[in-house]
Amino acid sequence: MKFYILAFILFSDFVVYAQIVDPNEGDDPPPGAPINGQIMVLAILGILYVIYTYRKNKKIV
Repeated sequence: MKFYILAFILFSDFVVYAQIVDPNEGDDPPPGAPINGQIMVLAILGILYVIYTYRKNKKIV
């Protein structure tokens, strides 16, 4: 259940910011999506994952 909640929270970001583009609206291409919106969240999750796996493997050895 926790995994499904986490997946919903992480992937709902893509659905919330989705925009429908009308191809008949003009010749200008649609603006690009920002890449740096969730970089800090991803970095924090990566650091927490490294700490978790390090502590988990340290107990076994």
